[in-house]
Amino acid sequence: MEPENQPHPSETSPAEDQVRASLASQPFTPPPDSQLSRGVEWAFLGSHGLRAGWAVLIAYLLFDFFKLVAGTVFFVAHLVSEKPEFTPRAAFFGELIPFLAMVGAAALAARLQQHRILDFNLTGPRRSLHFLSGLAFGFAALSALVGALAWGHWLSFGPVALSGAEIFKLGAHWAAAFLLVGCVEEGMFRAYLQFTLTRGINFWWALGAEAVLCLDLVVFAKGNGVWGVYVIALAGLAPCLWLHLKRTEGSGFWQAAWVTSTFFGFIHTGNNGENWIGIFAAAAIGFVFCVSVRLTGSAWWAIGCHASWDWAETYFYGTADSGMVAQGHYLSTTPVGNVLWSGGTDGPEGSLLVLGVILLMLAALLAIYGHRRPAEETVPTREQLAG
Repeated sequence: MEPENQPHPSETSPAEDQVRASLASQPFTPPPDSQLSRGVEWAFLGSHGLRAGWAVLIAYLLFDFFKLVAGTVFFVAHLVSEKPEFTPRAAFFGELIPFLAMVGAAALAARLQQHRILDFNLTGPRRSLHFLSGLAFGFAALSALVGALAWGHWLSFGPVALSGAEIFKLGAHWAAAFLLVGCVEEGMFRAYLQFTLTRGINFWWALGAEAVLCLDLVVFAKGNGVWGVYVIALAGLAPCLWLHLKRTEGSGFWQAAWVTSTFFGFIHTGNNGENWIGIFAAAAIGFVFCVSVRLTGSAWWAIGCHASWDWAETYFYGTADSGMVAQGHYLSTTPVGNVLWSGGTDGPEGSLLVLGVILLMLAALLAIYGHRRPAEETVPTREQLAG
């Protein structure tokens, strides 16, 4: 149906017909980018391609999806069960699920960001040596902590729980499980998150992330040892603000380290038996692992240290690990006395002595690797990615 007031063709003037013919003969030229399109591009793309926040969100969603798929397959295959167990088998398959999910998510995230998986803080010189060094560091540090607890009579040794071939068999099984733990947690925090946030975070975004983590604990009032998260968030505030005000080169790495370390403590609040010291210690160790990435150029030292720390704590000495005591450990130990010193149900990580051990780890890292030039940030820009 035509409009009622449409003029009859004969009513148009020759001048109007000439203008219309001229316009019709000209090729269509699209208008320049509008303000809206430029705003949308700015919201999603930065100098390094996809903005860090979107990259992290997409990777998180992919990780959750693959974890759901792998978990369903493992459950149907009776490799995992709904009943919580802390045995070598349950720990291995329980960690294999997030490991596979992490690899799948990282592969797609790397393709989206035009990187390789190894670009996420997994390259660098002497990776094998750094991994082995981390293994030695982790066992030595946990042993020093257990020794200090025993010396102060805050830890009591019982009889050896295993004998014969079981010592080596279960030791190997737990080693495989905790290697997966080290790969998953360091792969997520010191590899992908640290790399991705470093290229796209500043003090204000870091402060916003810290506020969200703390606000979540306040509003939902869930988790154990939540004050450990508040303390680490507050501890990083002044140094990160100072770096921001001084416009220090490479400050993005330390802003990212503040966030990833606090987040690392945050996820441990879901463990039973945790206290605020244990949560703060987890976050502080996470920061030491960030320093190791900066000094060695990769996350391999952190992966080795994390795996051997947990192995020594859970299997070798038989202490509680973040509030959980394993089935099938070598030695037997029991916390004694004041919880602030013994760690109580949290284990050695919940003792005040763990803070001294963490400082010793940091000092040793700086002494061994500090004289070397810190790893340079080699994140390509959008122009470099485009060739």
